[in-house]
Amino acid sequence: MELIRALQLLKLHSVSTAWVDAVWDFEFTDTDPLDPVIEEEIKEDPGVFKTVFLQLLNFSNEDDDNTQNVWVVFGENGVSAKTLVAVLSYFILSANAKRPSLEQRLHGLQAASLYLLLLKIPGSVANKVYHQILFDTCLNMPLKCWPQDSGKKRKKDSVKSSQGDPKPGKRSKPPKKVSAEMEIDDDEDDVEEEMYFSAQDLLKLREGIVLLVRTLLKLLERISLRDKPQSADSCVQLFTQLTNFEPVIGDLSFSQERNVDQLESLPELSYHGLGLLCSTIHGEGDECRRRVFRKLLYVILMMKAQERSKPCLLAPSQAVCGARDHAILFISHIVDEQREATLPLLRILVQHICHQMVEKSEYRTSGALAVGKLMAKMPCQDYAAIVKWLYKFSQNNKVAFRMFALDVAMVLLKQSERDVEDTVDPELAVFLSHRFLVHNIVYNHRNDVSPTVRGHALHCLAQCLELGSQNATKCVHELFSNTGAQTMLDSARSEQTLKRRETVQKTALTFRTIELTKHKSMTTTHRSTMNTSLQHEDTMALFKKHVSDPKTNARKSALETVMSLLKHGVITCSMENLSILSERCRDPAVSVKKKALQCLMDLLAALPENREVQEAWLRGVLPAVMDSESSVQEKALECLDHVIITHIKNQGKYRDGDTSQRLAWDLLGLMCEKCQDLSRYFSKAFSVWAPQQKFTPAFVNSLLSHTEGERAAAAWLLLAKIASCSPKLNYTTVLDTWENTIRSPVVSVAMTCHILSVMGDIASNLNDDTNARIVDDLMGWLKTFSLPLEVINSCVDTLVRFGRSDNTQDTLRFLDRFCGELVSVCESYLSGVILQEKGAMDINEDLLVKHLYTLGVTSLHCPSKVGKRIFLLVQSVLTPSEQLVPAEGQELPASQPLSQFKPNSMPTVVRAHAVITLGKLCLQHEELMLKYLPVFARELEVGTELAVRSNVVVVMCDLCVRYTNTVSRYIPNISACLRDKQPIVREQTLIMLTNLLQEEYVKWKGALFFRFAITLVDPDPAIADLCEYCLVDLLLKKSPLMFSQHFIECIFHFNSYEKHKKYNKFTQTESEKCRFSLRGQPNQGKRFRIYRFLLKNFTDEQRFNISTKICQDILASFVDSELPLDSQGSELLADTFDVLSLKEMKLTAMSGPAAGEEPQEDEMAMAKAVIQVAQKKLVSQVQKKNFVENVIPIITSLKKMLEEQHSPVLKHLMAYLQVTMQDYRSEVKELFAADEQLAAEVEYNLKQFEKEKQQQEQQQMENQMANFTMSPRQNGNGMASPAQAANVGRQTPRGGFATPQHPHANKGPAQTPKSADALRRRTYAGMLTPVRSHSSPTVFSTGRGKQVGRAISTPQASINEVTFGEQVSAICNESRRVTGGIDEVEEESVLHLMSPEQQKPVPRQWNVESPLVQKQKRSKKRL
Repeated sequence: MELIRALQLLKLHSVSTAWVDAVWDFEFTDTDPLDPVIEEEIKEDPGVFKTVFLQLLNFSNEDDDNTQNVWVVFGENGVSAKTLVAVLSYFILSANAKRPSLEQRLHGLQAASLYLLLLKIPGSVANKVYHQILFDTCLNMPLKCWPQDSGKKRKKDSVKSSQGDPKPGKRSKPPKKVSAEMEIDDDEDDVEEEMYFSAQDLLKLREGIVLLVRTLLKLLERISLRDKPQSADSCVQLFTQLTNFEPVIGDLSFSQERNVDQLESLPELSYHGLGLLCSTIHGEGDECRRRVFRKLLYVILMMKAQERSKPCLLAPSQAVCGARDHAILFISHIVDEQREATLPLLRILVQHICHQMVEKSEYRTSGALAVGKLMAKMPCQDYAAIVKWLYKFSQNNKVAFRMFALDVAMVLLKQSERDVEDTVDPELAVFLSHRFLVHNIVYNHRNDVSPTVRGHALHCLAQCLELGSQNATKCVHELFSNTGAQTMLDSARSEQTLKRRETVQKTALTFRTIELTKHKSMTTTHRSTMNTSLQHEDTMALFKKHVSDPKTNARKSALETVMSLLKHGVITCSMENLSILSERCRDPAVSVKKKALQCLMDLLAALPENREVQEAWLRGVLPAVMDSESSVQEKALECLDHVIITHIKNQGKYRDGDTSQRLAWDLLGLMCEKCQDLSRYFSKAFSVWAPQQKFTPAFVNSLLSHTEGERAAAAWLLLAKIASCSPKLNYTTVLDTWENTIRSPVVSVAMTCHILSVMGDIASNLNDDTNARIVDDLMGWLKTFSLPLEVINSCVDTLVRFGRSDNTQDTLRFLDRFCGELVSVCESYLSGVILQEKGAMDINEDLLVKHLYTLGVTSLHCPSKVGKRIFLLVQSVLTPSEQLVPAEGQELPASQPLSQFKPNSMPTVVRAHAVITLGKLCLQHEELMLKYLPVFARELEVGTELAVRSNVVVVMCDLCVRYTNTVSRYIPNISACLRDKQPIVREQTLIMLTNLLQEEYVKWKGALFFRFAITLVDPDPAIADLCEYCLVDLLLKKSPLMFSQHFIECIFHFNSYEKHKKYNKFTQTESEKCRFSLRGQPNQGKRFRIYRFLLKNFTDEQRFNISTKICQDILASFVDSELPLDSQGSELLADTFDVLSLKEMKLTAMSGPAAGEEPQEDEMAMAKAVIQVAQKKLVSQVQKKNFVENVIPIITSLKKMLEEQHSPVLKHLMAYLQVTMQDYRSEVKELFAADEQLAAEVEYNLKQFEKEKQQQEQQQMENQMANFTMSPRQNGNGMASPAQAANVGRQTPRGGFATPQHPHANKGPAQTPKSADALRRRTYAGMLTPVRSHSSPTVFSTGRGKQVGRAISTPQASINEVTFGEQVSAICNESRRVTGGIDEVEEESVLHLMSPEQQKPVPRQWNVESPLVQKQKRSKKRL
């Protein structure tokens, strides 16, 4: 027979029985080498196993006659099946050894295929051919024999080595030996990687793998693995790993009707095998399908499952992504084929995909798409159940879970909304709508504690508007509708829901349903958020808050959301809403600025005809041209070029239907009208473009073609910007336009100024005759004094540019001639108006202003033509209309007389322009400046006219640039205007002083810094914000030590304390002291707003140094009696302790991670966390040493002093100690070893604080569950300082006991005070707080003849020198008695004392009479 001849090639008769028995005894785990002679004889024929395979294949068909005879043939010819299996196992195990050769791999694959074929033949079980270990070894052959990808191997090894390296500074431990072994394995793997396999070799190996897999599939079609779960797992493992073995050409079919021999690719064969394993013949119930789904889970997650460690991520290559898509299609196919049986498993699979998703965005996006495709296969009932589960999943405490829930919600929103079917449970029907996904999953995370989730939720909300689904867009509109829209879920929740566990059941390995709980920070706010009606105004205020979020990504997402809301008409395109985008173009973060610019670009592209959007675009993009960051400048220039410059075409090519061209001209038109203040930014853009030769002659000619008609103003605007840097212009067109302009009244001021600017730019290119003619035109135009002020200024500037020449003397003569002529004309007019008897009453106000303005502008160019007469004329204009009368008890400020003329009644506008003109005259004449500088200072102090005072500030600051040393003496007068009654003056002063400080014309001397700081609490929020910007973004960068150098003196200055020998000693008038004083309790909130602002911008080094310096310069001064402890000193000392207690004073290195932030599970985050812990430990040691050596001695001495004087400052000191000792909770006795009483008090108060905090949290939960809140004592004024709440009483229901609540506890957990704030509200130790209401606050004994054992505030045991804190008094009324039981016994042994905070009762009037009075009464009765 052919079969026997083929088997003889295996030399089975030559194999010893002992060797065969040994192989079977070791159960195919290990074997002795086969006789080398026999092995060589077998290997002589390379196709020996294939020959036997082909012969046995005839016996494996379904014809029972043939298949029954194979074992008989073996017996008749003396062929031992046991020996055959042993020989096959030897070659199989040889291929599984390390570094197998190509021949061993091929023989191993063929031997494994032959063994699987034997198992397929009926009777193999009876002949004991099947062995589970050998079967599993055969299943491992394909991946073991295929060469590993060297690139992936190196990457994997590098990860292992990085994780296995011991950390520096750690002691070596036994795991180092393991890492050494790993290195040996890696070296061996490297040897394997060096083995070279040609394409022909790889093809042979693939053919062997395909043969093995096909044989296995045919085996699975015939036998059942129901009783062999381990073998079934091995099959699933093999098929799963082969799903991404090679790419699939064309579509993948999962039909089980196809013949195995027709399947070509390994992924097709693998999915065919997985389909077979999903059939019921391989397992009862859903165990077989559960096994397959569990393995495909990691294919969908793009992970590689590992037996002894967590699954590792696979690089998202094309093969991995393809395998993921095929796995999803396969599962969908199985669900369609076996719908009822697989739906529960499908729900579990979706849950596990969500539960095991990582935080990387690429994997999250892929996983969300997979979940969406799988949920699309679910009926409505199961779909709604999964959405309900997803809602709970979205409120888990892990950031990755909440992020992935948002991704899944967005994928589901892209699908069609499902209709509610009759079979759906009514309670689940609400989960089918898109409205639920938008409102309860996406929108609900807008206030998430994690900035990452917050930002992603806002991003998703913006994407909802971009979806094609009208339902999603409608849902977003509902959120911002004026009528409001409630969320979908019913607010009624059981107590069991509120008391859910905070941990997640980790059941990933069992592949069972995952039960999730909500995020602990969201559980407490659930009731309020689900019942809240979302109003339009509140929602917009919320988004404005998010735009100012501390985290960069959250701000960017908020900007994107606002842009989408504006783009789709959800909110109106008002300037208030649009300013949100334009203002963020000046955000501190570069990425946010770029995002804001991009949002404006997208919004303009969507709404190109909206005038408000166009203006917002200009106000956002143009200032960015001068941004400090070059990349932002480039982005802004790119926007301008793309929107405006590119679309400037010739007049003949202009098409009104072209939206881009019309938009470009509309924007230029806005810059000529409403946005003229942005002109300097536009000029900056052209100065950058000029060297790039961006403006060609063709571009200039295109502009010239638009200089007439409706776009003329915009065309001249551009020509004015490029005339100085453009090629030769067509002068004929420019001169013709000038001729028309000079002979017609001024219609457009902006266009006239631009034409004059162009004329000045081309002046050097015109001939002398043309120049002379234009100069005459300009002079004639100016002498009419009918031009607007802006045109007068441009005319004079153009006139000066026409007079410039290479010869300086010629230029001066030109200016003296023409500008001097204008000065003379102005002088003649002013003298005629002022010197005549009734000139001031019949004057033409507008004409006088234009003469004054022309005089000021022209005098700068010809100072030699300005005489003393002109000085006196301008001075006379400034003479006040009425003499000042000093108020009673005040003196008129000393000043120089204004003029020799009588007082006049000039209008305010004339006097304001006279100030500007006089200032310009002073710039050229120093003696005039010296004479009138005191006049300006006096005007700032006593002047009543707003415009005059505002212009005086501008003039004095300009003079400071020209005459720095002289004017610097008047800086206190200028800075006093920071507290002016008019906001315009305050803002003008702030801007001008900031400019001087930036250019270092003014130094931080005297009270200047403190006056700047007081502007931080200006009544006008806009001015306060401007001051904050000036201090932090402009001035602090120039002087980083500015805040720390002035901080201690701020405490003295704002408390108006002048008794220190060093601080607060600069000169101030009484009126200035009164104006800038922040002393007293009413101003405490303002003082601490300034303190917090300054400390917030400190470095850790500055915080550490300033705390030490405060102790030495302030606290030590009181201890050493250098400063008296009077009322002023007490206020200063209380402020000092409250400042030291501020959370802003705490070093950032000592602070923990932000609340709600989940630690990142990667190497960089872990390394950063280790560094932070080490840094915190080091800083803590340094801070502790400083506290022990420098602070504790001062505090101990100061406490004794305050106790001796019974000072109320003592409670501030104790509040400071409680805050400070939180970092040294376990070292109180050690630190205060010198004062045991103080140590005991601090330790007791810390315990009381912790107890109170727990009670508050418990009470809040009870209040939310029972919908009942204890009524705290109402206090409308917020606590300004840390210890201000010390004397606030708390009220509870009569006759009951309740934990004292924060005044705002009923507003929800979002306003729960932090631990430091709660500590600061602690009262001084020893002060008792009432905890029960009582009607008769009297001292009384419990009576009944029983001896009083002790007072309630007295400890049972003897403790020396301990003062007790609040919440220990048992004050109650006499009518409240507890009858019976232990309570009565305890009440009778307690002495009830009155609280010191209660008013003392009126002394009882005893009916006692003296013996003398009684004797007199008796004598009267006898009479």
